[in-house]
Amino acid sequence: MAQFRITQTKSYIGSKQNHRDTLRSLGLKRINDVVVKEDRPEFRGMVHTVRHLVTVEEVD
Repeated sequence: MAQFRITQTKSYIGSKQNHRDTLRSLGLKRINDVVVKEDRPEFRGMVHTVRHLVTVEEVD
């Protein structure tokens, strides 16, 4: 199954509470934190919610 590497590139200061909660659910706590998640609809939805704060790369 494909995987995504998600990197937090911007701070969540000043963003909505649900964006902060989504970043925490993904396991991102600070700028330049990186997590690897499976390509599943739940994670795609989370990434879509905070797409302005993160970058996503596909991992083979």
